[in-house]
Amino acid sequence: MNELEEKYYSDIKDELLQSVIDKKIDTYFTNRNELSHYYNVGKMIIEAQGGEERAKYGNGLIKKFSEKLTKELGKGFSQQSLKKMRRFYLHFQKRPPVAVQFLSWSHYEILLTVKDENEINYYIEQIETYHWGKRTLQEKIKSNEYQRLCVETKSKLINKEEIDVSSYIKNPIYINTFNSDKENISENTLKSFILRDMDNFLLQLGQGFAYMANEYKIIIGRKPNYIDMLLYNAIFNCYVVVELKVTESKKDHLCQIQVYMNYIDKHLKNINQDKTIGIIVCRKDNKYLIEYSSDSRIKITTYELV
Repeated sequence: MNELEEKYYSDIKDELLQSVIDKKIDTYFTNRNELSHYYNVGKMIIEAQGGEERAKYGNGLIKKFSEKLTKELGKGFSQQSLKKMRRFYLHFQKRPPVAVQFLSWSHYEILLTVKDENEINYYIEQIETYHWGKRTLQEKIKSNEYQRLCVETKSKLINKEEIDVSSYIKNPIYINTFNSDKENISENTLKSFILRDMDNFLLQLGQGFAYMANEYKIIIGRKPNYIDMLLYNAIFNCYVVVELKVTESKKDHLCQIQVYMNYIDKHLKNINQDKTIGIIVCRKDNKYLIEYSSDSRIKITTYELV
């Protein structure tokens, strides 16, 4: 190492030593201090490599730092660890991570496996809002939750626009068949799969959904009709009508669910609740139906059997 690199190495070593000391002190500030140390190390690595542009090709210096740190301080300072600290700083330099309350370094290590910056920001917001643990975060990333949001929702999230109840509905929704036959299933079979794994189904719809009933009976013109599933969303304070279809979405499905939604609004909703929304879960989505539908409360999503 040259003289300048030796100086940066010394500063990085001091920062990491302090991090080791902080970890041994069981205080409220331990996690915040650890993030601060790793953030500072990432910054110093960038500076030692000559700035952000040169840092992209500066893994040779990281290798030198890693070998020397491991020799002097022991395990825990691999090249991969130092690269994570470097990326940690690069991503959060405009939003210091010490200001984020519910994220630990374990969260960030998982987040840094994601390449898309907007996707990282989405998961951070979800962790802050719903206090996900690292296992939940891993499951969400593995299931491609962010990728299954529609383009419009992603745009709203990036631009910090208001999000409605249907925006977080995933597409496709994964439905566990419990190793049953996936071919030629009926709507009743599809419904039974969902009912056996209701928690998973509700989480894929978004946050705040609660199950109320299946085959919910309503009377229209003295004739009984049955809503496949009736849900409620506590966050947006509204009823949710769900219709299951094992075919491509059709205009008749829109008419049917709209009638059911209007019925719930007239006979079940009270003045303090928002209007009912409708979700059609179908085998294949005819995208033009929603494009030419005048009712923005209806959302169409597809299912995928797993």
